[in-house]
Amino acid sequence: IRTNASRRACLVARFGDIYAQERLDAETDLRSYINDTERVQRIIYIAAVESFRAAKTAYRQFKIRVRDTLSLGHSGPESLEDAVLDYIVRHEDLYDVQASVNEVISSMNINPKISFPPEIDFIVISTLIRELCRVAFSMQTLVPPLDVAFGIDGELFSETKYHRSFESDFTAALVAYHVWPALMENDVVIVKGEAVTKRGALVCTFNAFPLLPLASVPF
Repeated sequence: IRTNASRRACLVARFGDIYAQERLDAETDLRSYINDTERVQRIIYIAAVESFRAAKTAYRQFKIRVRDTLSLGHSGPESLEDAVLDYIVRHEDLYDVQASVNEVISSMNINPKISFPPEIDFIVISTLIRELCRVAFSMQTLVPPLDVAFGIDGELFSETKYHRSFESDFTAALVAYHVWPALMENDVVIVKGEAVTKRGALVCTFNAFPLLPLASVPF
């Protein structure tokens, strides 16, 4: 079995490959139905975040089942937690990735930020979702596990967390929307995401006040 460091390197590389290949394939597929770059990119970003959420939930449930099973006859020398992790790493093929794909598509169907022509289903990007779920599930077996950052429209652009997309206004301070999430280890960015910055983006507030036009904020 490969070491934690070796698996981490492979999974980080795979995350980059998905960005470079499956993400672009999904953009092409979506553009067959949607002639709006921002809408297409928002859909893909939400698919990425939802895929990690679904895979993490599946991992937690899978881990509980494995722990319950192994605890019946575990006697060492390794700890029960180490035995559980080792079992999951060796049997990742038992992960029901299709169930996660279905969960992601169902979640996207009710997400108010995105909408799809009624005659088409988000299943058209199921390959992207499946590969993201697989890599996200595997990333939960690392110590520490890897996760993606959750971005909010209108947040202050972070040079350490994101690259600016070429559609951006490079003088704008706020994120209009996200293209791809950053990959995190604990609270440290290990792979930058991608975001679009524009003047006139709405400022994100974390209280009861409404979103404000950029023009009203002194940036």
